[in-house]
Amino acid sequence: MKSMNTISSAAESADATTPSPAETPNTEAMTPDTAVDSGAEAPAASDAPAAAATGATAPAQSARALLKQLQQQFPAFRDCLPLAIGIDKQLLSRIPGLDRKTMRAALGIHTGSMRYLRSMEKATVRYDLDGVAGAEVTDTHRLHAKEQLQLRFKKEADRKKAEKAAAAEAEAARLRQEKLQQLASKFSRG
Repeated sequence: MKSMNTISSAAESADATTPSPAETPNTEAMTPDTAVDSGAEAPAASDAPAAAATGATAPAQSARALLKQLQQQFPAFRDCLPLAIGIDKQLLSRIPGLDRKTMRAALGIHTGSMRYLRSMEKATVRYDLDGVAGAEVTDTHRLHAKEQLQLRFKKEADRKKAEKAAAAEAEAARLRQEKLQQLASKFSRG
């Protein structure tokens, strides 16, 4: 699986799970071609207006801020298109001074998103930064995206089920306590 942790494959299976603020890079949810060694959670978004305006990325820029910049600059990110293999090399050539670690984390967020995974699940073609069609999306990558989506849906259903069970248990405990208080008050009057 070590061979799957390449930057070039990181761009491939990105589903901008419309990167929600609560979402962090999750290698579990990435396709084999997009698994990125993103390390810890991405730091909170920081403003880098000067870097964004010039097209350069400051090393201190967060992965989320970089992803937002990429979505503004490049149609492939904005439209959540299946990314070409080697998209990291394209990014490095287009954005001088781009911090590789931040870029990998941003690609991990993008390719692990629900939106990107949904796009990959149905995709037939990959796209470069400008949105120009390129190589074909393999059945393996489509299947992996589908499996990741199913896994996420199952986890969410399990989480909701556990929450519902915990709420029911809390309500049952509250009712038991209330009944005990009623009995205590009834027998303490005498």
